[in-house]
Amino acid sequence: MSERGVRVQQREQTRQALLREGRRLFSDRGYAAVSLAEIVLAAGVTKGALYHHFAGKPELFHAVLEEVQQEVGRRVAAVADGQDDPWGQFAAGCQEFLTAATDPDIQRIMLIDGPAVLGWAEWRAMDEAASGRHLADALTSLVDAGIIAPRPVAPLVHLLSGAMNEAALWLAASRDPGDLEHTREALRQLLEALRTD
Repeated sequence: MSERGVRVQQREQTRQALLREGRRLFSDRGYAAVSLAEIVLAAGVTKGALYHHFAGKPELFHAVLEEVQQEVGRRVAAVADGQDDPWGQFAAGCQEFLTAATDPDIQRIMLIDGPAVLGWAEWRAMDEAASGRHLADALTSLVDAGIIAPRPVAPLVHLLSGAMNEAALWLAASRDPGDLEHTREALRQLLEALRTD
């Protein structure tokens, strides 16, 4: 490998170490409780190396949040793809989003610290670009197939996204282990109410 290739590889390894350790620390203790010094120490790099990749802690958090959203998206897609029909894919994907979002590490980064650190408008834009777009595509396909009655999709996207995000936050504070199953059943009923049959 050329010298330039080695440098590119080292830079990527540094970036990945910062993302990995930033995610671990943010999910363990929350954004506000983590300092840049702790992140670079855990990653085994200098502050200069961090600033080479990110403008500061908020930009690192933004990158970590993007990574978490992509991970959740992959989980949702994998479960949805395991279903045979469009409705089954949609329903299974929504249920998997709820399950994934109840993971304490994902909750803290994606639902608790995300809006607080980035601000509501930026967080919403990221959420829409990630899960909102997939939800809109799925609902549009169901409307086109006649599985859901013809209607504007955008309101449904926002209502369902808001309901699932709020349910995940509520579950984060719940101490009753049965609440997840009760919430999953409530989501199932909510989704079934959209079907034309």
